[in-house]
Amino acid sequence: MAKIKTVKDVNLAGKRVFVRVDYNVPFDEKGNVSDDTRIAASLPTLRYLIEQGAKVILASHLGRPKGQVNPKYSLKPVVPVLSNLLGKPVAFAEDCVGPKAEEAVAAMKDGDVLLLENVRFHPEEEKNDPAFAAQMAKLADAFVNDAFGSAHRAHASTAGVAKDLPIRVAGFLIEKELKFLGEATANPQRPFVAILGGAKVSDKIMVIDSLLDKCDALIVGGAMAYTFFLAQGKPTGSSLTEPDKVDLAKKALAKAQEKGVQLLLPVDNVITDKVDFANAQVGEVKDAEVIPEGWQGVDIGPKSIALFSEEIAKAKTVLWNGPMGIFEIKACSKGTFSIAEAVAKNKDAISIIGGGDSVKAIKKSGYADQVSFISTGGGASLEFLEGKELPGVAVLQTV
Repeated sequence: MAKIKTVKDVNLAGKRVFVRVDYNVPFDEKGNVSDDTRIAASLPTLRYLIEQGAKVILASHLGRPKGQVNPKYSLKPVVPVLSNLLGKPVAFAEDCVGPKAEEAVAAMKDGDVLLLENVRFHPEEEKNDPAFAAQMAKLADAFVNDAFGSAHRAHASTAGVAKDLPIRVAGFLIEKELKFLGEATANPQRPFVAILGGAKVSDKIMVIDSLLDKCDALIVGGAMAYTFFLAQGKPTGSSLTEPDKVDLAKKALAKAQEKGVQLLLPVDNVITDKVDFANAQVGEVKDAEVIPEGWQGVDIGPKSIALFSEEIAKAKTVLWNGPMGIFEIKACSKGTFSIAEAVAKNKDAISIIGGGDSVKAIKKSGYADQVSFISTGGGASLEFLEGKELPGVAVLQTV
């Protein structure tokens, strides 16, 4: 793909800069931000713009308010958190378009920061309505996209607004995401080992197909492995499978063989006759060939951990997307956390965690600070790895 321009390639001093960030953060029962990871991820871009003397206008979505104003999804509680992290006051506008937003922007001085209210309070946002996008564009002289987690959506604040502004560049977070997910996997240091887990083959079949053209070994765990077992004629008991995706799994197995890519599936599984989150007693370990009727696979077993870890240890590039089992239950978490440890321990490799549940898993495992890069995009990282064009990136200027 063409190299996109970033905030460093343009002069934004004194300009009103509309920055699309991803502040879709979780809240606790008291309505306070419970995890500020996404807010902190935006700081390098914001600090740079403040130093340049730009007027920084921040826009984000939060949750799914379905185009209605809903106080539960207000971005107002983000203001004190962001202000504290930046070490300076942050103003708040009660809307993202119209008189309230325009007045708040008009009051800004160079270096000021303003957070607009949730863009999804307007149904036009998700429809990428041109008139709504034009209203947002009226607030600014330049567009910066630093919301990789929303870059796969063609919404008004991620794509539409950019078309009405002469300057359209990426922030440092998007630049970093494209560098690791793009460059590191397009021209990887070899061996390149990809690890895919999670529940459904259907969610990741395009990623599997794309990675089989690039990687040296592909490790498949999680419930999606059981659809591959079906494709090999192995009994899967009551395990979560997608019988209608067996042909896709067969094609992937054939492609791996044709390309000389080692496709590793679990050789043993932790199985249970009942998944009970509240009181989880997980059953026996069985070899891959024998998951009895009435039992289901919930994690990879010790032989699989050893096999996968050995492959990971040889790698020079590792991409991991998706857990190996139901890691939220302690008794089913050993596989996922052991893979996290194997990835973290390989200090010779560039290690990339590809968004979604893998991020929760690596953080819960305690190894998050020992990997090269953790993507902020779940769906966006998957679509990017599939080779799809991301609307929020496609609108940016290229070098």
